[in-house]
Amino acid sequence: MNPTFKALSALLSYPTLNLLAALPEIWRILAAEAQLGPEQKADLAQLIKRLATEPLLDLEEAYVLLFDRSRSLSLHLFEHVHGESRDRGQAMVDLAEIYSRGGLSVSGGELPDYLPLFLEYLATLKADEAGAMLADPLAILQALGERLAKRQSDYAGIMSALVALAGGASESEELKTLRAEPLEDPNDKEAIDRAWEETMVQFGPGDPDAEGSCPLAREAVARMMDPDPMPEERSDG
Repeated sequence: MNPTFKALSALLSYPTLNLLAALPEIWRILAAEAQLGPEQKADLAQLIKRLATEPLLDLEEAYVLLFDRSRSLSLHLFEHVHGESRDRGQAMVDLAEIYSRGGLSVSGGELPDYLPLFLEYLATLKADEAGAMLADPLAILQALGERLAKRQSDYAGIMSALVALAGGASESEELKTLRAEPLEDPNDKEAIDRAWEETMVQFGPGDPDAEGSCPLAREAVARMMDPDPMPEERSDG
């Protein structure tokens, strides 16, 4: 198992008391990761320090506002390829099948392209295999990092670390397209509602339009199928 991806998956997940209790161990793992440079580790330390010191309710509210109310910051990878259209269906099925063959079951109602879940799967692979697979959504990771940095969010450090683990930043046409997309204002509720108005999505073999209808997502899945001291600790007192 690759503990670095496991640690980053946990750090990117919704804040809970269990996560907060695990922060010292998460930091120990990340601080020892040779592929992360001083800048990436400093950014991750800043995020861990904030998680360790701010009230849990504030952390939960900030997380929802950041990731659940903005499509441009969605943690669902295929969202950035073709949104919530039905085209996403077969790619989801294929990705879930990859997880299943690797011994990772998708449970709890989460979709296969959820980034923390994707990182959970990478944690089961050898380092070179995980790095190669992580390079497939590199443009998405870079775009998310840039968008989070514009929001002055400490979560940008996770994306920076993932880009480094994928082999480093790279310019691409996909990244240019993602950069051209507007960022939503999470406080503009009417605009958010309009952005999320979509036809009901049906995933799986029963979706008549799923097969072959999303070339970018399906190509990504096809590529996947080839086979320091801890920052200031939390104080509740």
